[in-house]
Amino acid sequence: MSDPLRKIIHIDMDAFFAAVEQRDNPKYQNKPIIVGGAPDSRGVVATCSYEARQYGIHSAMPSSRALNLCPQAIFVKPRLALYKQVSSAIRQVFYQYSRLVEPLSLDEAYLDVSQSELYQGSATRIAQAIKQQILSETGLVASAGVSYNKFFAKIASDMDKPDGLYLITPQQGLDFVAQLPIGKFHGVGKVTERKMHELGIKNGADLKQFSLPVLQQHFGKSALFFFNIALGIDERPIRVDRESKSIGTETTYAEDLLQSKDIYQQLTELLDKALHKVQAKKLYARTLTIKVKYHDFQQITRSMTFNKPIKNQLATTPVFRQLLRQDGIGQNKIRLLGITLSTLEKQTNYYQQMDIFD
Repeated sequence: MSDPLRKIIHIDMDAFFAAVEQRDNPKYQNKPIIVGGAPDSRGVVATCSYEARQYGIHSAMPSSRALNLCPQAIFVKPRLALYKQVSSAIRQVFYQYSRLVEPLSLDEAYLDVSQSELYQGSATRIAQAIKQQILSETGLVASAGVSYNKFFAKIASDMDKPDGLYLITPQQGLDFVAQLPIGKFHGVGKVTERKMHELGIKNGADLKQFSLPVLQQHFGKSALFFFNIALGIDERPIRVDRESKSIGTETTYAEDLLQSKDIYQQLTELLDKALHKVQAKKLYARTLTIKVKYHDFQQITRSMTFNKPIKNQLATTPVFRQLLRQDGIGQNKIRLLGITLSTLEKQTNYYQQMDIFD
């Protein structure tokens, strides 16, 4: 007897931050709105309205570049507290349709409605009802993807944006993934896409030709996921207790940093902020990752994992020097620094924090 069909919905708010700003300020409506840093600063685009996207503007783009592409763009400073408040209201809508909700970020989430009797059990009609209720209660537009697993639901939610509703049935799954460009696969970034292309993998049909052992040689732990997805298989459950995999913070500086002492001081302050976030969640971290973006936008990351939880308020310069010893610190100008803490574990009484200076 086969397992019962799963019904998964992925909801993704359309241009969320920018949409909130357009909702709250009538003069922003139908205008190219960019939420992020000012163009005369070192800021970047957090998100932008669809009117701005028509000019090729996208998230993480330098604000100065965005202004060049669209001189008439309106730049708005992010209001994160408000976005979190609106996100919470949207999440309460989700819980009216299912208790199996997995938030991914402020503006997107998975819902499992497999056992729902609402709308005669139609996941598509449930998704439509959710979209309508979000619009009614918040004045914001969402797109929805409906399918039999998380992979297809997320892909589907991006098919007809904005205000989309797209269904991928089990009968359509294999044909759909066969034609899907590999760069559109969730979990395939630029580096992996380039590696896939080098192997001659341009779409799902190409991927399906590779055996699991061969994929493992090239992609390690991710190989099984890629192997299954080529067959339309994604058995990942909805994780209602989803925990953070990493916590971090970063800063783009108004003026480039060059002096080693300034760089290490900034890294120490960023680590302190990140550790406060970790401790607020009653967690410990064992992996430290440093992100460096140079003045020419070249970017590196360096990581180190320790045997014991990383301690707050410690002399970290030797560790930073060790991680960045071959990366031109003190020689090349730096525009951005970031610290990410991962390998997160719940606090326990027997853990002793470690001083990574030792």
